[in-house]
Amino acid sequence: METDTGMDVAVLVGLQASGKSTFYRECLSGRYGLVSKDLFPRSARDRQGRQMRLVEEHLAAGRPVAVDNTNPSPREWAPLVELAHAHGATATAYWFPPDVAGSLWRNAAREGRARVPDVGVLATLKRLREPSPADGFDAVRQVRFDGRGGFEVRGRAASAPRGTAARRAPASGRERLLRVKGRRSP
Repeated sequence: METDTGMDVAVLVGLQASGKSTFYRECLSGRYGLVSKDLFPRSARDRQGRQMRLVEEHLAAGRPVAVDNTNPSPREWAPLVELAHAHGATATAYWFPPDVAGSLWRNAAREGRARVPDVGVLATLKRLREPSPADGFDAVRQVRFDGRGGFEVRGRAASAPRGTAARRAPASGRERLLRVKGRRSP
């Protein structure tokens, strides 16, 4: 669900090496700006503050933005949802259900800074929680690998409009199934 302005904050939620960055590249990059703490210099201070400023800059400029981090719990995603709504934008969660063995396997193939110690993946797992419309998201989409080099995306919109005039009521409470392979999703 998008607002009349098409503004949205896409919050990617999942373990390290769960496919979030690949999903962004293949499905969102043509329409959404990107904010990721992984792109900050190692020496960056106040990473959370910096992330929020960058998201706000995109929204103030009228650009939808995707936040590609683990975002494992309301502690991380609530400020993003709040910021989206403060700018009249929707907040969409892209939930990557945990596949611990798969994430550890893909992570082991990474090199340098991209590789996270296994204990980091397991620590994120302990904090990881599935987002829902009850958390303030206007839509929650479940993303899984489709086994053919693409992604399967199932989604649901919030059951009721948030009451803001700028938001459209969800078209349907039914799940939608989108198959995405090497192209941008609708």
